[in-house]
Amino acid sequence: MLRAVLLSCLSLLPLTTLAHGFESLGRLAERGFLVGAEARLLHSGEVLGSIAPERQLSPASVSKAYLAAAALDRWGPQHRFTTRLVSDGELDGDGVLHGDLVFEGSGDPGLVTEDLWRLAQRLHQRGVREVAGRLVVSQWRFGPVACLTTDRCEALDRVANAYSALLSAAGVNHGNWCVSVAPGPAAGEPARITNCDSQSPIVAIDNRVETRAAAGDTRLDAERVTRGGEDVMVLRGQIAQDSAPRTVYRTSGDPAEQTARTLAAMLAQLGIAVRDVPVTSVEAPSPAARTLATVDSRPLQVLLLDTMNYSNNFMADMLALGLADTPRATLEQGGAAIERFVAGIPDHGPLTLNSGSGLTPENRTSARGVNALLASMFHRAALFPSFVAGFQSPGNGVMRFVRRGSPTFQNHVMLKTGTLNQPVAVRAVGGYFRTRAGRWGVFSVLVNGTATTPWLNWAQVLDPLARDLERMIDAN
Repeated sequence: MLRAVLLSCLSLLPLTTLAHGFESLGRLAERGFLVGAEARLLHSGEVLGSIAPERQLSPASVSKAYLAAAALDRWGPQHRFTTRLVSDGELDGDGVLHGDLVFEGSGDPGLVTEDLWRLAQRLHQRGVREVAGRLVVSQWRFGPVACLTTDRCEALDRVANAYSALLSAAGVNHGNWCVSVAPGPAAGEPARITNCDSQSPIVAIDNRVETRAAAGDTRLDAERVTRGGEDVMVLRGQIAQDSAPRTVYRTSGDPAEQTARTLAAMLAQLGIAVRDVPVTSVEAPSPAARTLATVDSRPLQVLLLDTMNYSNNFMADMLALGLADTPRATLEQGGAAIERFVAGIPDHGPLTLNSGSGLTPENRTSARGVNALLASMFHRAALFPSFVAGFQSPGNGVMRFVRRGSPTFQNHVMLKTGTLNQPVAVRAVGGYFRTRAGRWGVFSVLVNGTATTPWLNWAQVLDPLARDLERMIDAN
């Protein structure tokens, strides 16, 4: 009875009085937003600010902090993914490989054209001049991965961006086609459009770009569509005759097929003939297959810099799928692997992750849970430097929108942000701070809109947060 009376009394208080330490940020709750926030010192555990810290909310891309921690725990900062070319065929004295050449996708989230070129060169160095079989791109570890979000599902047919990349253990170039647009020989002529990754065509191009007179405007619009099962890059607009070439990236409709076409073109350029057309497969290479060429990824700690700093959804979900450690893994299984890691963190509380990227709006955690993760990683001396490196300082952040606040906020805080706009607005942020006395602290803020709340931009969250954190930093 007493508890009910107390809760009733608390409900009558202004929301800002319940926002201990977050007086500025707490005003968002008065506007109808769901807010969870907590800031505390690491050496003592003293809570400096709190708003419903156990409320379960969507963290958006702050989910990537969980992914980074779980990946470092599983593999260590220096882990590298090894991509292989293998075959169970025999290589004769004339350089003919009698059998299929299999590209075994490793799930390397940072695999790029340069890596494929190195593989092809090493195969040539091995003495291979002809493949009397097929080029098989194996995505047995995972892929094609079922889409869970609107953007990725729509990208199966058409897409006008580079961030909705589909997922495959054999993906390359973040799952994107790349074309270069250069002016034609004269005004009124079509622009020159070529593939970035090959001298020969590897993706069809529908060129609707016109060359305009020098000093004119350049305006390009690009879309990848799938017609009859084949990807086509459709480009419209105009380019000035004195303009430098423009590079355009768009998500491919089948990342394993993209890799097959790109690698086949590189083999051809090196003079390695493949008799049959390239194919993709979900089967693992034969246990008897011999390794003919390999290429290693960058160290995990470097891959995580790109994943965190640029909030790269493709890289995050690729790593999460690798954590699932089961053939043909799904995004939910990748999220479950991260959940199992977090289950070992004291005082974290409930966690739901359907993806490592945070694109899935069903992901749920609390501000207190995020802080428990951050505190746990702070105390792991061998992993913390690689983990914290992925957080941005507002003073020189990769993302321009975080470059705000006073010098205190800019120079004493490192953070990771998360943004979603559908089905409701989400602005989430978590990270570390150093007080004037040199003490370390952690903070997390999760702001979720509802169907009736107004549009929410980052200034409405970061500006009040900066003021609140500045007071905490100065006072401690």
